[in-house]
Amino acid sequence: MGDPTEATADNAPSSDPVQRRREQRGWYLYDWANSVFITSVVTVLIGPYLSNLACVSAGAPDAASCLDPSLTVAPLGTELLTLHPNALYPALTTVAILLQIVCLPVLGAMVDQSRHKKRWLFWLALTGSLSTLGLYFADDGYMLASLLFVLANLLYGLSIVVYNAFLPEISTSDERDRVSVTGWGIGYLGGALLLAAHLGLVVGADSLGIGADDAARIAFASCGIWWAGFTVLAVKPLRDRFGAMAARGRGRPRVGRSVREFGHTLKDMRRYPNTILFLLAFIFFNDGVQAAIRYAAPFATQDLGLQQDILIVTILVIQFVAFGGAFLTGWISRFLGTKNTVLASLVVWGALVAAAYFLPVGNVPLFIAMGVGIGLVLGGTQSLARSMYSQLIPKGKEAEYFSLFQISDRGSTFLGSLTVTIAVSLTGGYRVAILSLIAFFLLGGVLLWRTRMREGIVAVGNQVPKNL
Repeated sequence: MGDPTEATADNAPSSDPVQRRREQRGWYLYDWANSVFITSVVTVLIGPYLSNLACVSAGAPDAASCLDPSLTVAPLGTELLTLHPNALYPALTTVAILLQIVCLPVLGAMVDQSRHKKRWLFWLALTGSLSTLGLYFADDGYMLASLLFVLANLLYGLSIVVYNAFLPEISTSDERDRVSVTGWGIGYLGGALLLAAHLGLVVGADSLGIGADDAARIAFASCGIWWAGFTVLAVKPLRDRFGAMAARGRGRPRVGRSVREFGHTLKDMRRYPNTILFLLAFIFFNDGVQAAIRYAAPFATQDLGLQQDILIVTILVIQFVAFGGAFLTGWISRFLGTKNTVLASLVVWGALVAAAYFLPVGNVPLFIAMGVGIGLVLGGTQSLARSMYSQLIPKGKEAEYFSLFQISDRGSTFLGSLTVTIAVSLTGGYRVAILSLIAFFLLGGVLLWRTRMREGIVAVGNQVPKNL
């Protein structure tokens, strides 16, 4: 994946618009490839699947019985650490996030020292997709499924760092919002299409002579195959580029040198206070976004008493609405400016989270209506935040800085997951934890409002786009 003869020591975007569009189309395709993991596996299926496996191991016959706070499982095989079965999924998510926080800085520095970014993207995606495929075989207890989920989650996060690092290399400063929004929108569409197939599988499980867990396992396998297959097509149009750091090291990354380089990068960041302030803002508001996405499934099935087919329909609605919502917010940003558009989206997020706490049990129309609201702001918040951050990165350190962005992403999810884990362990449900997320949107919005984007872009030596 990446012929050395194709590499160039200049990691600036191609001056040829045709070449840029070709690479951008390949870049979009990886969003299409990997989004099924987040949409079908993380958001919809793995939470209820792991909870069911854990509840059975704890002796509960069904999900309703599993709300008993006295039930426990021992994920490490020792009674020294026990969890409520419904807390297993957020606990595993927390572990995966901690692993990413440890691995991401080293990976980012190694990628920036390499001349073969395509290879990094390909192999991380391939091993992540194979781990997802392996969930098909994890039907005997919750231990193997837990291990594979943590591994797939880790590799997904690592691949996203490399993927995001391509963004400044395939688009000019004025193209950045459009390219980021388009990638995110296409990702939502790909995730929605495969999720629609999974909806049919779950709804028709009885007529097919399979159980709900078997339907989930088949869906896991299809996600792994989809992720791997489209990754192959995605990396082909991309070109290997590298900056001065890779040129000095002759493209031979080393772990020790990467750790030292990351330390230098952290010290160097003190020169860019607006980059730091943006990352702090992102940590808080992204906490709310990620927690709302990740825990929608167990909240709906366990607290609201909704069937999984209703949940999948709602997530499917969110995906299709988010596809249009990403382009809508991109269009709005041309008039309001990118920063003001993201701030407005955070106001909407806060209102939606507050309303979620009061959702009555079993009310399907209100739950779907809330899904529509989430879809309208979901894609724009994330894609425009990625575009804004890409403007605040010094040239040649894209992967290192995007590793910090991903750490902020994972770190914020860690805070949210930890909060949810504690709340679920104390109450047996997700409703109380949902209400706490409004504080993260408020804090993130204040910090983003205080970030001076134009000053930050000039400080790192990048061209200021016309639309901020």
